[in-house]
Amino acid sequence: MIQLSLYTTMGCHLCSQLEALVAALANQEVWLHHIEISDDDALVKRYGVRIPVIVDSEGNELDRGFELERLSTWLRERGWLDEAALAAFTALPDTAPPKGAHQRDGRRFLG
Repeated sequence: MIQLSLYTTMGCHLCSQLEALVAALANQEVWLHHIEISDDDALVKRYGVRIPVIVDSEGNELDRGFELERLSTWLRERGWLDEAALAAFTALPDTAPPKGAHQRDGRRFLG
């Protein structure tokens, strides 16, 4: 199990995004210790403009981890990246029209 600390604050949508990405890209279960920065002036000063910040057990920090490339590199360096999950995130969408779809008079119909 991967154990990480997450410096966060209430209502941080980027923190939620990071949590979801870590869970989706990790090659094993992830346990996140949430640290609320608003309860401590020193933490607000250190992390206020950088959250979300995740920290591994050795104290290595990653800010802006919600950026897929930064997070995947950080996880890969630690041997925690699920390469297949990353490939699924970065694969180009299938642009083929749905099977059975046809167009008539500029309108698209299924079946």
